[in-house]
Amino acid sequence: MIRRVTVPALFPPPTYSHASVVEAGTRIAFLAGAVPLDEHGELVGAGDPVRQAEQVLANLRAQLHAVGSDLAQVLATEVYVVSDDPAVLSDVWKVVEASGLSHGPHSSTLLGVACLGYPGQLVEITATAAVPEPAEERG
Repeated sequence: MIRRVTVPALFPPPTYSHASVVEAGTRIAFLAGAVPLDEHGELVGAGDPVRQAEQVLANLRAQLHAVGSDLAQVLATEVYVVSDDPAVLSDVWKVVEASGLSHGPHSSTLLGVACLGYPGQLVEITATAAVPEPAEERG
């Protein structure tokens, strides 16, 4: 069970929660950063942070699916964007919002950074997600 918390004494977040609380006994997945590479290891969207964000989210969905989870179960993300321009960060955040991650809403931090690990990489997202019990285990 996930409880999303928005703290009334803090500035109301637009599309994320201040905290996510998971009951003890829930399985949690800590996902490596999703990057804008295709299945062949080729960079997708060279020079285009919005296109890279779309690929990153597609890869994040695949990671979540592989561990039996999905975007609705994401508790927290860190969104890294190679830029010091708030407009670029905002454009990437719009892609995150449109992905369904904001439906939780999950807790998130959006960061402008100097560089990321792959040549030409402009976006990366790390995530922590709850992993629901398979239906057959619930009885």
